[in-house]
Amino acid sequence: MEIITKSAQQTQKLGEKIGRDLKPPVIIALYGELGSGKTTFIQGLAKGLGIKKRITSPTFVFVKKYKNLPSAEPCFSNQPNFYHIDLYRIEETKEVKSLGLEEIFSEPKAVVAIEWAEKIKEILPKNRIDIWFNYLNQNKRKIEVK
Repeated sequence: MEIITKSAQQTQKLGEKIGRDLKPPVIIALYGELGSGKTTFIQGLAKGLGIKKRITSPTFVFVKKYKNLPSAEPCFSNQPNFYHIDLYRIEETKEVKSLGLEEIFSEPKAVVAIEWAEKIKEILPKNRIDIWFNYLNQNKRKIEVK
């Protein structure tokens, strides 16, 4: 599926729509240059998941966890978690060992969004959603979901 968004708001709305439709566990790998819309998309995704907190990129801490997403299931302690991972500052795959990504990937009810996923292609699970972001101009982005 290929979508052209013409504003940051449209990119967020696309993320929100996808977030509303997700069923955990799910891993979303995001690819694209700096400024191509990945964080903007994740802000919408989080909103679609029911997260009310302000979403910022975890560039310096690498991983942010948002606990207890709203869930249709009445099991309060088993609600899914949302993980926002930003690997922009990672230079080698071995640097991610201490982040506990394998544990996060295997969490049975997690929703995981990874910016700069190409930096860990060797350890990415095969079962995931890949989304490519392409900067077309100041407002316009081409987003491909596979």
